[in-house]
Amino acid sequence: MSIFRKCDDYTLARETQAAGLYPYFVPIEESTATEARIGGEWKIMVGSNNYLGLTHHPEILDAARHALVTYGSGSTGSRLLNGTLTLHDELEERLARFFHKEAALVFTTGYQANLGAIAALIGRDDHVFLDRLDHASIVDGAKLSYGHVHRYPHSDAECLSRQLSAIPKPAGKLVVTDGVFSMEGTIADLPAIVAAAKAHQSAILVDEAHAVGVFGANGAGTAEHFGISDQVDLIMGTFSKSLASVGGVIAGDEPVIHWLRHHSRALIFTASMPPASVAGVLAALDIIQREPERRERLWTNTMRVANSLRSLGFDIGQTQTPIIPVVIGELVRTLQLWRALFDEGVFTHPVVPPAVPPTSCRLRVSMSAEHSDEQVDRVLDAFERVARMMVAA
Repeated sequence: MSIFRKCDDYTLARETQAAGLYPYFVPIEESTATEARIGGEWKIMVGSNNYLGLTHHPEILDAARHALVTYGSGSTGSRLLNGTLTLHDELEERLARFFHKEAALVFTTGYQANLGAIAALIGRDDHVFLDRLDHASIVDGAKLSYGHVHRYPHSDAECLSRQLSAIPKPAGKLVVTDGVFSMEGTIADLPAIVAAAKAHQSAILVDEAHAVGVFGANGAGTAEHFGISDQVDLIMGTFSKSLASVGGVIAGDEPVIHWLRHHSRALIFTASMPPASVAGVLAALDIIQREPERRERLWTNTMRVANSLRSLGFDIGQTQTPIIPVVIGELVRTLQLWRALFDEGVFTHPVVPPAVPPTSCRLRVSMSAEHSDEQVDRVLDAFERVARMMVAA
């Protein structure tokens, strides 16, 4: 059988394209912090992870321009060789302080940060424990390791404790959990997960991708939010959300970061993060720490939209974050709702298998601090009109 047989047999995407319901790879012609021009028409963007609305902040754009002129468009090499700039060193020092850790290591993407840390740290006789709803980058990092992979039910610290207790004490163990789960909008029960890990001499890595800038007294994420940063061994963060750029970081004890610097294949064998992107993150960190009112505005918008969607009869699950999942259920119905909102001028994301079970398809609404009251009104009006359409159908 040809290796390409599966490609010929895959028809779902073409069928949804033919039906006018294909929601992916939509080309954006121009954007602001809260809107995108698509096909010549402006849509309100509620499908982005731009939580603090910093992507078009003048300080960030100025910093990126300056770095572009100073260092050029790219480093054309890996961090190990010619790809480390003074900007990378400065960012790592800043992020170590931000996450309350001794050291930090910057990767080109957040996906590579998880991949590079987990695959490098977990050896043949080691064990890694994952929440069943962990991000794909965590799962793939575990698969690339040579260790034993265990999955525990979502945020179930008791089950995790039982799994850990079954492993011989001398074995190396690492628990990995998202701080905020991106498909549900829920927060990990981090105190219980950390307690279970520590009771069984396991290290713990927390993925703060969707929590940075959103949770914690200084915006450092869920570990800071719960006051247990000192009990978490490793913190992973991304720059493609609240930090308005691209890239990722692992922060922890200096010997661990030193090890990863010399053993992480995802770091050593890929080109380094571009200078303009690094400079943008440094500027974003300044703004996050200087303007806590952005988080307040984000939460005001989030609570208003979540409460209004519930009052309209939509199922938004148990979300506790600016990620608001509108659970529809069946795939075609979800794509129809996405299209109806898109035609109403609202850009959101459909989430379908394999990201969620086939009966739990949803639209993911993500709020921003930069959404104006008028834009929120328009989004809610669009959902109300679509809700009436669904009932009529």
